[in-house]
Amino acid sequence: MDFFVARQPIFNRQKNIFAYELLFRSDMSNSFPGLDGNFATSSLLSSSFFTVGIDKIAGGKKAFINFTEDLLLRDIPTMFPADTIMVEILETVEPCDEIIEKCTSLRSQGYELALDDFVYGEKYEPLVELAKIIKVDFRLTPLDEIERMVVDLSVYPCKFLAEKIETYEEFEKAISMGFIYFQGYFFAKPEVLRNKEIPPSKLAILQLISDVNTSEFDVVALEKLINQDVSISFKLLTYLNSAHFTRLQPISSIRQAIAYLGESDFRLFVSLIAACKLADNKPEELIRASIVRARFLEHIGKEMKLASSEFFMLGLFSLLDAMLDNTMEYLLSKLPLNDDVNDALIRRQGKLFPFLRLAETYESGNWADFESTKEQFGISGELVVQFYIDALGWADSF
Repeated sequence: MDFFVARQPIFNRQKNIFAYELLFRSDMSNSFPGLDGNFATSSLLSSSFFTVGIDKIAGGKKAFINFTEDLLLRDIPTMFPADTIMVEILETVEPCDEIIEKCTSLRSQGYELALDDFVYGEKYEPLVELAKIIKVDFRLTPLDEIERMVVDLSVYPCKFLAEKIETYEEFEKAISMGFIYFQGYFFAKPEVLRNKEIPPSKLAILQLISDVNTSEFDVVALEKLINQDVSISFKLLTYLNSAHFTRLQPISSIRQAIAYLGESDFRLFVSLIAACKLADNKPEELIRASIVRARFLEHIGKEMKLASSEFFMLGLFSLLDAMLDNTMEYLLSKLPLNDDVNDALIRRQGKLFPFLRLAETYESGNWADFESTKEQFGISGELVVQFYIDALGWADSF
């Protein structure tokens, strides 16, 4: 049985990470003959999440986890520490007396509750009184209805989370309506999609990425190139001397870093650190998502015995338009990426695009499209999960 889990960020008003919702393949009934999907899901949660480590998946943040009526009645949420999860009650749960009793018990044990895809009705008031967060789907609910609901429910001590926020305009609208938390991929979209001026400082970073990836592998020349940017030099040495690496002696110079990493990894590391600087005025999750994609696709490339550095760059620059609020075509014209990477990122076609699509469908929990894409490559689901979990840990440590 393949077990798949991904995470979707939840932001506060400052666009900082508040929590992650864990997305997992929940239709497991075919994998457990004679058992219903709810029991299969609870088995999946209890074994796989504890094996992998929920803290590792959620990066130390609180994890929103969906619970059906059956799972609530089975007391499955209590299998997790109260301070690690948000018990997300699905919209299909009927607020019967037994459910209210279970939710009241959860609250008394220190668990926090969220109501998913909430649509107001009097019968839900007992749950509203218990809820910490109410989630409202901006795609399914008309705006005027959302505004009325926020006003009507403001008498309760709960906070509102706007789901499926896909643009910065929707983010600002939700703030004006009184929402505190936000979920969706607005952070991965350009705020202004036009050829606006790129600040000279960021043009210089793009040029550095270009230079470090086109220069001959001359240690002295590369050392001189990197030393021109003190902050990049500092971050490179700091990371290489972190607990993520184990060495007897610390690395104290760029030349030592080059020798330690080798040509290919050195170019990738510098590109990675420079990309972080490009996104320094953006939500931290944007560069984290880029790093996760880069590491994830690097693993896929190695498994397929293809150019893993090419795959790393594909993932790293897949959100470049959002980092610099410009078109992908214009930005990639500044970088020495090959035609295959350009085709995938600009035209979303070509031989590398299916790999990018694999990463996108996995991270969004679009399991049907993910499965159909994965079948093209013959990669086992178990390996994909290992690659993704490694990429999450690598990005969080970075």
